[in-house]
Amino acid sequence: MILACGEALIDMLPRQTEAGEAAFAPYPGGAVFNTAIALGRLGATVGFFSGLSNDLFGQMLREALEASNVDASAAHISDRPTSLAFVRLIDGHATYAFYDENTAGRMLTEGDLPETHADALFFGGISLVGEPCGSAYEALMSREAPRRVIMVDPNIRPSFITDEPAFRARLDRMLSSADIVKLSDEDLRWLLGDVNIEAGARQVLAKGARVVLITEGAKGAHGFMAGVEVFEAARKVAVVDTVGAGDTFNAGALASLWRQGCLSKTGIETLSEAALRHALRLGADTAAITVSRAGANPPWEREL
Repeated sequence: MILACGEALIDMLPRQTEAGEAAFAPYPGGAVFNTAIALGRLGATVGFFSGLSNDLFGQMLREALEASNVDASAAHISDRPTSLAFVRLIDGHATYAFYDENTAGRMLTEGDLPETHADALFFGGISLVGEPCGSAYEALMSREAPRRVIMVDPNIRPSFITDEPAFRARLDRMLSSADIVKLSDEDLRWLLGDVNIEAGARQVLAKGARVVLITEGAKGAHGFMAGVEVFEAARKVAVVDTVGAGDTFNAGALASLWRQGCLSKTGIETLSEAALRHALRLGADTAAITVSRAGANPPWEREL
């Protein structure tokens, strides 16, 4: 099983009423939530751990997880409100305004961490920024990293970061302990400055990761291991928006590794170039379908 660990929130997506007024419509979302949903739709055995609310929006999130075959029994349920993210779309690209103070997800603590028998754990998103949830997720990763495959995608949102030195220190610790690191080209530049993709990926590998995946928007995705570099071009589709594109890519890559029986410490240490290429290919295929329709709406396995 894959356990996705991180934020679940409501994306308030821009819409227009019949009278022509600007409005927002609520949709379940969050980077790690989207990855969990996509994994469930791709047929992987997947669970979800986060802080979820008892409120109306929390119920929407739990129903969405169940509908996509995601086991949310590990989640910590509280009476705190659900996080909200108001989305603006500029030329199809999403920007966000987060409302996250004292929410069910933000106030998750180490005392809320579940026991798990998952084969792999996935971490990332804005859940690594805030406190106390950021420390809780880092503690869970540190506890499980010696025996389980760990994948991290920080999915960096600079406008959300209030303490950059502390956040950079956390990412340095987590990326150094992860088996698989996924970054966008923008994340890579934020972390390491003006480096090319290969040089940046090699720096991340040198810190301890076994596999580094770098997505480059409409161009495609790169995969790196020691002595190995592969590239998979993005599929050509009519883009509606990019909400959830990277999250869905993560799910495709993880689902591929799961299908190939590679989600173990030994499996990742001995990963072949062919297996890595297959992971990139499924990631690209799933992301292409997601960007071809509105919002974070990952494909089902039958759509591939």
